[in-house]
Amino acid sequence: MIDPTLPNAAPGTQPARETAPARRLLVSIHDVSPRSETAVDALAERLDRHLGAARFAMLVIPDHWREAPIADNRAFHARLRQWAGLGIEMFLHGWCHRDETPARQGFAAFKGKHMTAGEGEFLNLSRGEAVRRMGEGKALLEDILGAPVAGFIAPAWLYGPGALDALDELGFALAEDHMKVWTPGNRRVVSRGPVVTWASRSPGRIRSSIGFAGLARRVLPVLPTVRVAVHPGDVTVPALLRSIDATLTRFAASHRPARYAGLIG
Repeated sequence: MIDPTLPNAAPGTQPARETAPARRLLVSIHDVSPRSETAVDALAERLDRHLGAARFAMLVIPDHWREAPIADNRAFHARLRQWAGLGIEMFLHGWCHRDETPARQGFAAFKGKHMTAGEGEFLNLSRGEAVRRMGEGKALLEDILGAPVAGFIAPAWLYGPGALDALDELGFALAEDHMKVWTPGNRRVVSRGPVVTWASRSPGRIRSSIGFAGLARRVLPVLPTVRVAVHPGDVTVPALLRSIDATLTRFAASHRPARYAGLIG
């Protein structure tokens, strides 16, 4: 069935885009878990229409809010392997995506309150706890996929000192936050620039994220790499879907949909 909110296009056609290899468009679906599977399917179909089949990444949560463990979910294992088999890059996205150690004061408390809705899982973890969650998540997801994960991206893109030290220890190929992508271990930055994303949890955040996306469509095409991230909640707000469509159409016209791995060769 054709989604009536998708832009009109002839079957099999793709937007015109530059072929210059230095200009990359990196797109990801966050919060992939059994509880978001239907929304992830809808987003994947949407991205396919804009970018070409499977030209994006997925960020997988091992136990979303400790309500959706993937460890023994064989049906979801099959879905993950199916997506990876299509060429979708698979990132580890925290362990439970919930901040269980919220800061009470200081800048960490400010970020935990204003930059996410209680989901900055790795913002205040100790190095030891961050190593444990990252290591167990990495081992679980790689065992399911039968291949290395593409990297680690913290929930809400928020990292505390313990999480950064843990990343350096565990051998992930890539990590990213709101403003950059880097290689853990040597912390070499391989891409700079803000990620374009949307928020659906309140009318004010819906309006502000739509406004930022509009500004990004005018300003960010000058960057060699543009990053766009979508979330399952986006599918519940038609205005967000229209903004996502406009944003992907604009960037796909100037940047080639690409893989994160291309940042490191």
